[in-house]
Amino acid sequence: MRTLAFDGRMGAAGDMLLGALLAAGADREALSPVEDALAIEYAVSEVDRCGIAGTRVEVLLTDADGDSDVSHDEEHGHTGDDHSHSHDHGDHDDSHDGHDHGHDSHDHTHAEGHGPSRTYAEVVELVEEMDLPTAVRADALAIFEILGEAEASVHGTDLDGTHFHEVGADDAIADIVGACLLLDDLDVDRVVTTPVSAGGGTVEMSHGTYPVPTPAVVEIAERADWSLRGGPIDRELTTPTGAAILAHIAEGTESLPPLDVDASGYGAGGWDLDDRPNVLRAMVGDGAGRLRRDEITVLETNVDDVPPEVLGDLQRTLKDVGARDVSIVPTTMKKSRPGHIVKVICRPDDAERVARRLAEATGTLGVRESGAGHRWVADREYETVTLSADGEQFEVTVKVASDTDGTVFDVSAEYDDAAAVADATGLPVRDVMQRAERMVRE
Repeated sequence: MRTLAFDGRMGAAGDMLLGALLAAGADREALSPVEDALAIEYAVSEVDRCGIAGTRVEVLLTDADGDSDVSHDEEHGHTGDDHSHSHDHGDHDDSHDGHDHGHDSHDHTHAEGHGPSRTYAEVVELVEEMDLPTAVRADALAIFEILGEAEASVHGTDLDGTHFHEVGADDAIADIVGACLLLDDLDVDRVVTTPVSAGGGTVEMSHGTYPVPTPAVVEIAERADWSLRGGPIDRELTTPTGAAILAHIAEGTESLPPLDVDASGYGAGGWDLDDRPNVLRAMVGDGAGRLRRDEITVLETNVDDVPPEVLGDLQRTLKDVGARDVSIVPTTMKKSRPGHIVKVICRPDDAERVARRLAEATGTLGVRESGAGHRWVADREYETVTLSADGEQFEVTVKVASDTDGTVFDVSAEYDDAAAVADATGLPVRDVMQRAERMVRE
């Protein structure tokens, strides 16, 4: 499986993601639809971050309309920026560090802090009008929806009423749509990231001084599959833009997965730190297939006065309201009375409904929930095979379990189908099942 893996130990911002994707092999020309739609250009250069060669991407306005006389400090400061974007647009003393950026810095203005801010609806309309592949457009809109929902939650508004500030300006749109275009160009099957560092300290925003991670980043992390961690320095390392991109495209992993690496690179942030490279590492290669991650919770209750017929029927009654699996375990309860533990696996969204049905069916006075978080499950397909016996033909359904690469690791005939054939033919059930499974394997 073609896998893209990010190392999130120095956080993530829009510019760093662009640089990392380019350094890992994406084509710079893939960014042209954004440059055609907006009055911006991507300036790509190679910079040094503590001895690591990284790819730096800056978004420049090509039509500054008189803004080019803005001072360097004003261009790259944080005042008035709701999200600070300190990693995207931090201290850029090293932006012009002798490397050829392919542009004259006096003729172009950094897009951060310039250009229009937009409502969520205006951003959606702009992205929909761009000449983008269908999948890229869908990814970009999904990322802006994540940002919009985070903003709405922080400010107590709804999505339609959300007004983006800096993240609705040209530079943020260039970061998000550009990242989607480069990811599409890499053509990977899976994206993962290790835990993403938020940084620390405080940051100035238009509404005041806030601790890092900023409120929007926290909201986005709640929706993401990966984990957020503090440090390793007191700077804002993960921006809302970077967090939203990763929240949409990446699965979380505690460590880098096994990977036959054939391309890698580093996306450089704006700061040149003294003691560690300010870069986001990306690696691309073939990884082994995996089981699918399925979000679940576990419900359980103890009962000692439920008739066997009711316990036996729980598989049916609980699955009707969303249970994925039901287990009943004999146990000894208080005063040495025999009883049962009923354990139910279900989706978190179905937990309340399943718990109520469990209480109604058994009469239990309490249902415990233990947040298992997730389980790893195989992809399942069902094939129907036709068996011949005594001049007759019989159909048997066979369940095939595989990983995400399609590697099959279990083939199992459905017992009820095999039992029906055994009743009709006099063959042992085991023989019927083995014949059906062999047909699928062959």
